[in-house]
Amino acid sequence: MGKHINLPTSGTQCIGAYLAEAQGKPKGGLVVIQEIFGVNAHIRSVADRFAAMGYTAVAPAFFDHLETGVELAYTDESMAKGRQLVMELGLDRAVEDVASAAEAIQSAGKIGTVGYCWGGTVAFLSAIRLGLPSVSYYGARNVPFLGEQPKAPVMFHFGEDDKSIPPEMVAKHRQMLPQMDIHSYPGAGHAFNRDVDPSHYHAQSADLALQRTMAFFDTYLANA
Repeated sequence: MGKHINLPTSGTQCIGAYLAEAQGKPKGGLVVIQEIFGVNAHIRSVADRFAAMGYTAVAPAFFDHLETGVELAYTDESMAKGRQLVMELGLDRAVEDVASAAEAIQSAGKIGTVGYCWGGTVAFLSAIRLGLPSVSYYGARNVPFLGEQPKAPVMFHFGEDDKSIPPEMVAKHRQMLPQMDIHSYPGAGHAFNRDVDPSHYHAQSADLALQRTMAFFDTYLANA
């Protein structure tokens, strides 16, 4: 469904992105923010799914700043490389790239973000720093930023069996951001939306989270 495009960045370098356009008049636009594994087949399929539901979606290839065309598998070795890449990239540069991606699809209407794992924290920061309505899936790096006030609504999704985000971290979100929608899912662990990975995917939770996510975007983007 999608195609490759280039995005300008705050420097002289362009990065790639995967663009999935909604058919007909879009309800709005979404910046889809990857996990630590790059814009791989799973993230492209997530963008395609949002496009099929009426939102033009773009997934920036953040790692192009460091290495072109990174698509990692779900192995221990790939996880180590992904963690190294996000550490080297940094969150500030990622948020700048989200701003570039949002500008690239501004003709779609009001823009929001949705991010997963590392991308869940980038999505949260996009609400804080860019004022974009955002949905954050299992962002394990959120806690240092909970004291900052988002400029747009945020929805959070957490798996109750996520070893990287214990219950006290989720409770901290509820304590610091009581005005936001914060959902937790029994039986779900980390990366429960990753439907290509049977060891993490939890279909019931993923389906319910998607329903809530689409209601959020219909409220704050399509009907805003």
